[in-house]
Amino acid sequence: MTSWVVTLPAIAVVSTSTYLVLRHGGRRLRWLPLVNGALLVAALAMVVLASRAGPAHATEPGTVAQLAAAAQPAAANGSALIGAAIAVAGSSIGAAIAVAYTGSAALAAISERPELFGRAMVIVGLAEGIAIYGLIVSVILIGHA
Repeated sequence: MTSWVVTLPAIAVVSTSTYLVLRHGGRRLRWLPLVNGALLVAALAMVVLASRAGPAHATEPGTVAQLAAAAQPAAANGSALIGAAIAVAGSSIGAAIAVAYTGSAALAAISERPELFGRAMVIVGLAEGIAIYGLIVSVILIGHA
């Protein structure tokens, strides 16, 4: 809970300032790396606080929290969840970059030769598959936690 109290205001400030910088543009655009750095620091603070948080303990035997903890196995630490998050984030960013390049090249090819539509969409679909691979890896990681 402490991690949310610390990082949510930081994320709100950073996202608001990013919106304002991008909206007004011009010479204010030079502040964008600082805003992104602040967002990175807030994300790292959340990861550190989440990794240091211990498991919640119920005070009375037979409470809902203890029954829920007994029903599903708990991970020894949050490293599997952090690994799953990194897998999804990395594969999504990679897929976005791949779709950006292949999609623009596919549109250029289709505009010159419309009969290439099927082949171009297959290549763009393969680029989108990268995100699915990250999702599969994250499900495997969470399943073994």
